[in-house]
Amino acid sequence: MNTDPRNSARIEQNPLDEIATTAYGLGIVFGIALALLPRLSSSSITIYIMALSGFHFLEYWSTARYNSSKVNKDSFLLYNGHTYILAHLSALVEYFIEFYFFRSYKISNSFRLIQYFGFFLLLVGQIFRTTAMVTAGKSFSHIIETSHNPQHTLVTNGIYSISRHPSYTGFFWWAIGSQLFLLNPLCFFGFLYLLWTFFSQRIRYEESLLISFFKADYLNYKAKTSTLIPFIK
Repeated sequence: MNTDPRNSARIEQNPLDEIATTAYGLGIVFGIALALLPRLSSSSITIYIMALSGFHFLEYWSTARYNSSKVNKDSFLLYNGHTYILAHLSALVEYFIEFYFFRSYKISNSFRLIQYFGFFLLLVGQIFRTTAMVTAGKSFSHIIETSHNPQHTLVTNGIYSISRHPSYTGFFWWAIGSQLFLLNPLCFFGFLYLLWTFFSQRIRYEESLLISFFKADYLNYKAKTSTLIPFIK
């Protein structure tokens, strides 16, 4: 019998019943939204829900597949802080209120280009985010590491040659694109402010640690690679 306490700790962090239920629940939500897609006068809300479900599933799947030593039940990022949950609830509330009072605005062909651009940002953002997690592999972490893990290497190839923080860049544009796609003007500006403030502070703090870990290597990398988030150098 294997009594290694490390295995017990891993099981506690990864309760299979909870993980299976969460994945199943995300699949159900995605499926319901997909089934409603041709039945609603506005498809944007169902596509948004599908994108949100897909995002959280891919967070867990990418971690489990390419960074299994760090995967746990929280890798879905469903409980990503009160602000995160409130932001998405606000997006849904704004959409339905505006759809009720300004229905013609929400379904008008006049704003199709804005929605197409929003969908493009949402799609590109998801590609950036998932590709960043896959490329970094074991060097990726949802939580900022304050000490240098020997497995943590400075990744500068692939998508990291385009952006220093492609996972942050991806989520920034994914979230902004989602609000353009929903034609949510209030949440668009709210998301823009909150995300820019959050990532500017997080990147500043994280890069101070990366400089202490990788010294001149990171300074050279930083000098020649942008973040691709506006006004965050």
